[in-house]
Amino acid sequence: MLRRMELAALLAAGLAALPFGAAGADTYPDRLIKIVVPQTAGGPTDLLARATAQRLQAAFGQNVIAENRGGGGGVIAAKAVAAAEPDGYTLLLGNTSVLVHIPILSRSAGYDPAKAFAPVARLAVTYQVIFVHPSVPVTSIRELIAYAKANPGKLNYSSAGVGNTLHLAFELFKVRAGIDITHVPYNSGAEALRAVLSGEVHMSMVSLTGLVQLFEERRLRPLAATSPKRYAELPDVPTMIESGFPDFTVPAVFGVVAPAATPAAIVDKLNATINCELAAAEMQRTLRNMGAEYGPNSPEEFAAFLAAERVKWEAVAHSAGIRID
Repeated sequence: MLRRMELAALLAAGLAALPFGAAGADTYPDRLIKIVVPQTAGGPTDLLARATAQRLQAAFGQNVIAENRGGGGGVIAAKAVAAAEPDGYTLLLGNTSVLVHIPILSRSAGYDPAKAFAPVARLAVTYQVIFVHPSVPVTSIRELIAYAKANPGKLNYSSAGVGNTLHLAFELFKVRAGIDITHVPYNSGAEALRAVLSGEVHMSMVSLTGLVQLFEERRLRPLAATSPKRYAELPDVPTMIESGFPDFTVPAVFGVVAPAATPAAIVDKLNATINCELAAAEMQRTLRNMGAEYGPNSPEEFAAFLAAERVKWEAVAHSAGIRID
């Protein structure tokens, strides 16, 4: 009898020592999942998080909520998720700013995304269109470069703030083109767009959503897309690659990450479910409205994508001397 009791105790201890992924992945999830959004309600990250939460709730048969935790440019939300229990029940729907730029640009960010998170799935990628106010006498990137070189310091561009994707992308363009144009930061992409529409600023770049009509009305003039291939909506607008800048793409990514040390089995289950739900008609509409692209991807592919983006933009920030603190 003692022998049997000892064996039972040893078995129980062994099961307790198994990683959660080995012992509990089959029953995951069995309670509420929280997707933390590093922004206030209403922006593209928030809308995508809520659509994702609805699809996961239907797929898992468990409550899935999106919780807005804005502040600090996304740092507050990122640090909260990084410190959460790595059990798959607290996730972050991060964007390029949170997952790539902020830790590169800020000494006080307080987290390293490569160490703090386990990438789960890339949900969407958007790209931008570079455009000018009609008063700027150029119709292509080559003409813009020539005009900027003939008028150093005269041109300016708007962005959604110091250190955001648009700021870094223009600084990369300046370095590679060898031109001098001035940065004018605003509080949002919408404000940056309005500044060009009003003629207050000469140029900017934002995602395609809402731009096509402005181009058709000739209120703005498109010069190039930062995507790998031309937009179907703008077949006559070349890419930056076609305009003489090899490898010049500016992806803005949206993706789900979990706290580091989340069991691989849980990450894989989330990844498979998210990839399946991305194909749903509802999610496709959400992505189209964002002007976004998507494709099934593994956690490893998402991790590699983020790592490559960090290397790329860290070099840009260093060469341009960009810091946000």
